[in-house]
Amino acid sequence: MVMNMLDIHHHSVFHYKYMKIHRLLDLPKSSFMLLGPRGTGKSTLIRNQINFDLELDLLQSKNFLSLSANPSLLVELTKNLKEQSWVFIDEIQKIPLLLDEVHSLIESKKLHFALSGSSARKLRRQGANLLAGRAISNQLFPLTFSEYKDVYSINRATEWGSLPQTITKPEFMKDYLTSYVETYLKEELIEEGLLRKIEPFVRFLNICGMYNGQILNVENIARESFIGRSTIVKYFEVLEETLIGFQLPSFQKKYNKKELTHPKFYLFDNGVSRACSNLIFEDVDPVWLGFAFEALIVNEVRIYNKYLKKNKELFYYRYSGGYEIDLIIENKKKTLSSSAEYTAIEIKSSVKWDKRWNDPLIDFKKKSKGKVKKLFGVYKGKEIITLDEVTVYPAEVFLTQLAENKIL
Repeated sequence: MVMNMLDIHHHSVFHYKYMKIHRLLDLPKSSFMLLGPRGTGKSTLIRNQINFDLELDLLQSKNFLSLSANPSLLVELTKNLKEQSWVFIDEIQKIPLLLDEVHSLIESKKLHFALSGSSARKLRRQGANLLAGRAISNQLFPLTFSEYKDVYSINRATEWGSLPQTITKPEFMKDYLTSYVETYLKEELIEEGLLRKIEPFVRFLNICGMYNGQILNVENIARESFIGRSTIVKYFEVLEETLIGFQLPSFQKKYNKKELTHPKFYLFDNGVSRACSNLIFEDVDPVWLGFAFEALIVNEVRIYNKYLKKNKELFYYRYSGGYEIDLIIENKKKTLSSSAEYTAIEIKSSVKWDKRWNDPLIDFKKKSKGKVKKLFGVYKGKEIITLDEVTVYPAEVFLTQLAENKIL
């Protein structure tokens, strides 16, 4: 029997004035690093699940200044802790050299460390010890459907995303998202040395927010933003390595001629995407909204792929002059004795399902010669539709199936 994740992750429940939020990620019982974009709730999750004996927030200037000047001060700060004590270091990427001290203290004093960070880029670029084999790495995302399903709205999540602060303090949602982009995505990325100039990056962010979930064409973005191609490539690397965005690769199997090779690019949250595109205080654009609905579903699949530890490869498919399949899941990898197996999903921001939308899925399955096993549609309607070989789910039903481990 497949267990519903909400039944097992019962102790990560946060109560707010009008709702309960169930965080699905259970933290390890030994040292770990929790990565995720700013604002996803990393510190709150750690404080609710770990009884730590020492906390060091590197956003506080007194901690940052003293430990950056002398990382070995961590040894002095932990000298009175007993074996198996927990130490929480927030925003570890601020001082990458601290990881060497953490590594040493795990070995010598048998301490447990809870480390949180919003960027693996700075850690890697500075050659920091990433604690391979010494600490488990986890990633935290915005809230999923099942984490706040009592008040969940597909339309609201599509338009405004699911960062915890936008859910628990909706009256400040617009200001929060504006500040998120102004303060973090602009100022802090420069402060951390990831960017040199703010103006071209702002133009780039605007285009990323506007074209969230669309096929990535670096040359077109460079031309539209008046920025060099090499700089655009670097900007995308910054967004990926700070966990703000990700690429969805194209599926290339020569089922049709001229299959596209460019990936799609998604931002991690629709609210952040809307803020990047300067649409926070504007009526939502219907074309943007269609792509945002697709981005919402793709992001949820990506999140559960991580939380359920499935590690499935995800793709999209398109060929020149032909149809597009929004999401392909590699359910089973090819082995020496068996073929790969796939699920294909079409996502439509519509309250009515047009049976013509089944045709690309059916053709794709036919040309896969048995490798595509399941065909799904996801839409904003209310009825489950089974038509030809396609099962079409209302979005919330699909997300429930996803949470119950019935899709991946």
